[in-house]
Amino acid sequence: MAKTILKRTKERAGRTRSRLARVAKGRPRLSVHRSAKNISVQIIDDRESKTLASASTLEKDFRDGTGKGSDTAAATAVGKLIAERALKAGVEQVIFDRGGYIYHGRVKALAEAAREGGLKF
Repeated sequence: MAKTILKRTKERAGRTRSRLARVAKGRPRLSVHRSAKNISVQIIDDRESKTLASASTLEKDFRDGTGKGSDTAAATAVGKLIAERALKAGVEQVIFDRGGYIYHGRVKALAEAAREGGLKF
């Protein structure tokens, strides 16, 4: 029987996270969640199970400035915002967790904007 798209995505996410856990060396994880209409990102400290910083296209101040939350321009803006918030929280180096998403389009735009904003990964 054919696997559903959701099941394949969860399997990819599990493989990605298990690999990241081996190479993290104590660095926080920059976790991306992408939906059809929005994109959100969190910086998570897995040792303490705490979210250090987050940004999303669903935030009130973000929604006032741009129209859509589902394009690469919105992902770029969220990437810059998370980099700014991470540096404010004292986080400079992270591990990029793309989840089950392919490193292309909005996920790639978010990652590049976060790098330009000062995060190292």
